Amino acid sequence: MATFAPVLLSGSTNGRQIKVVATSSTGTTIHATGTSATVQDEIWLWATNSDTTARKLTIQFGGTTSPDDEVEVTIPPESGPVLVIPGWRLTGTGAEACTVYAYAATANVITIGGYVNRY
Repeated sequence: MATFAPVLLSGSTNGRQIKVVATSSTGTTIHATGTSATVQDEIWLWATNSDTTARKLTIQFGGTTSPDDEVEVTIPPESGPVLVIPGWRLTGTGAEACTVYAYAATANVITIGGYVNRY
């Protein structure tokens, strides 16, 4: 049986939500894996939109290549948390970390919270 340890998102301060300030690539850092290619991070992310208008959120999962690494989700107004990454796994390359970034159509209205199960 695999063992795991829950860890906070590396882009978070003390487990708090991360404000998406970026409006284009490369986005706001949400989480970076370790450098190991054998340690897996299972990433769970939820987004909240505090604006009165629906906003498009783009998650860059492990890279910044469009469309390969991008997940686009429209977050309804004054809603959340909305599941945007449902436990997808990511590892480092063996030499460097892989990073999850996010950017939104409008700065400072979407926040992202979540956690990582590290295997």
